[in-house]
This record gives sequence, structure tokens and C-alpha cells, in this order.
Amino acid sequence: MKIVVLDGYGLNPGDLSWEEMQALGELTVYDRTAPAELAERAAGAEVLITNKTVITAEDMAALPALKYIGVLATGYNVVDVAAAKERGIVVTNIPAYSTASVAQMVFAHLLNITQRVGHYAYANRHGRWANNPDFCFWDTELTELADKKIGIVGLGNTGQATARIASAFGMQVCAYTSNPQTALPEGIKKMELDELFSQCDVVSLHCPLTPETKELANARRLALMKPTAILINTGRGPLVNEQDLADALNRGTIAAAGVDVLSTEPPRYDNPLLTARNCFITPHIAWATREARIRLMDIAVGNLKAYIGGQIINNVAG
Repeated sequence: MKIVVLDGYGLNPGDLSWEEMQALGELTVYDRTAPAELAERAAGAEVLITNKTVITAEDMAALPALKYIGVLATGYNVVDVAAAKERGIVVTNIPAYSTASVAQMVFAHLLNITQRVGHYAYANRHGRWANNPDFCFWDTELTELADKKIGIVGLGNTGQATARIASAFGMQVCAYTSNPQTALPEGIKKMELDELFSQCDVVSLHCPLTPETKELANARRLALMKPTAILINTGRGPLVNEQDLADALNRGTIAAAGVDVLSTEPPRYDNPLLTARNCFITPHIAWATREARIRLMDIAVGNLKAYIGGQIINNVAG
């Protein structure tokens, strides 16, 4: 069985091993694959493994041996799933591998914003504390999380993990979810979306990207927020209208934002969030802890082993 990994570097830049997958067939791993390179590299492959390399209906039509596509992520929009289903090609994804890591990033951003850890660490490296007449100094507002309201948009695995951490900080947890109040974990209050944006001190986005959720954080909703409020996005970049968020930050409509995802990645140099006031951006790394990547690799191998053994798990083209 010929197995081709099209863009393995994101998962494994060298600190993990492909050995378990290599044991399943003739394995070739590419760090990255450009669209023009796909046909040649995938020729004759029965199995393609992709993270962000797009596989279209036309690509599949040109690869008659292809039987299985494994996506090294939870989202699988890089594959034309309808075309795969028509051709009987199995498509699998990796669910829930990074739940703890992404929830952790929510609070990395939130604590950085409320305590300005990065700001003070930088200032002190440049003599600010050493040259201070008092035993301490602060030149930003410092905020305690206890008793603040956090609104979680989307209460799946990561949303619930975020809620548990928030509760441990003593925060009041609210959620926008399709589940009824009676089905929610204890201590979580259900809210409508506009109510959540207007009442909460922190809004954290965890919902899937759909036509209904695209740019749900827009000028109208951002205007509902408190001027002291914080927006966190570790979900999908297009959940936010980036120009609207930049405008809200620059005008002081809201206090700050922490984002790990953008609508285009890597971002264009003119993305307005790159220069927006109090916008803290990490480069889509919430998922990338070593622990989460090991879990991802294990599940990817498990998906493929199951397929070879006649079972299909985590199939998204069924």
C-alpha cells in the first residue's frame, strides 16, 4: 500500500516519529506540497494524508488508485467530501485531540491581557523595574477574573473544557448553545447571542464555522459589548469580521482581543488586526502542544489501521 503524507511538517517538524505509519505500507512524507506538485506526488497512492493541502474533485479524478484520505485535523474543509463520497473514497478526521491545549490557550490569552505578563516581562528586561523608585510598578490596568462573566459561544468539547477552567477561576459561565438549559452542566447559564455579547466581560468563540456563524463577531455585536470587555478567538478566523474588530479595538469600543486564528493564514501584511490597538495574536498554535500532536499522530495511525483492518472510524464522507 502506497501512503503519501502531503504536508507533514505542521504535525511533525522533527520531534515525533512516522514509524507506526511507516509500518502500514510504503510511506513517503513531504513537509509541504504545492498544488502544482500534488498530481505527481500522489500518483499511484492508495492513501493520502493531508493537513492543509487541498484535495479537489479534479485531483481525485486524476488519482484512480486513491481509496483513503486522512485529514490531520478536526476540520476537513480541505477535502471535497461530496466528491470523495461519490467515488467511494473514505475520508477521516481527528476529533477532540487538542481540547485541553486549546482551552489552555484561551486562558493564556486572557491572563496575558488581564495581567499584561508579556508587557511587564519586556519592560523589566529593559530596566523599567530596576530603575523604579518603588518596590513595584504598573502602568496598565490589572484585572481579577473572579466573578467576571465569560460567555462561551459553542459548547462542544473545547467550549466545555474552557467552561471548567473558567469556573475554577471563579468566573460566572454563560453559553450560547443549541442545547436546552436543562442539558447544560451545572453552573452554566444559557444565553442568546446578543445577550451574551452585551452582558459578558469575556466572550470566547468555540463554535464551528458555518454560513450562519461566519462573521458572527461583527460591528453590530461588538458595539453591544462593554468597553472593558475582551474577545477571544481560538476557533476559526472567519468567525470574526477582522476589520470590524480592528475598528472596535482602535475606537475603544472593547478593551482587547486575543486571537489564535485569522481568516487567511499566514495573514496578509495588511490584515487590520496586525496593527490594531490591544490585539494580541498567536500564530495558530493552540493545537500544537507536543501532547496534542502525539495524540493526533496516534489517532491518525489508528484511523488508518482500522481502515486496513476493514473497519472505518472517524469517517466524515460516509
